[in-house]
Amino acid sequence: MLRENYTAIVERSEELRGSFATEPYECGWAGEAIFFVRILERVGKIEGVKLNVQISPDGIRWCDEGTSVTLGEEEVAFCKVGHFGNWLRLAGTLPEGARMRAIIALSLKA
Repeated sequence: MLRENYTAIVERSEELRGSFATEPYECGWAGEAIFFVRILERVGKIEGVKLNVQISPDGIRWCDEGTSVTLGEEEVAFCKVGHFGNWLRLAGTLPEGARMRAIIALSLKA
């Protein structure tokens, strides 16, 4: 049996600075998820910044799931999420004066 998969782009090259969160995505049908963060442009020191996976029962109220992506010098970073409810997103805070543009994809598999 071929497994069902889907990739959603939840952040598309917008400038990120300060505290931010990606677009939430409803994915309760999936059994596993991977967030991919592809950094297109960086200004200031963003290495070591953690982007936290957040979960929500309704897409409105959010809490940290416990998994995070740590940004480094690489162009692409990722994290895997195995247990989540219905909604997922990434949230983080960049240091004062730092900013980045990134494409953040959420790959889901049923």
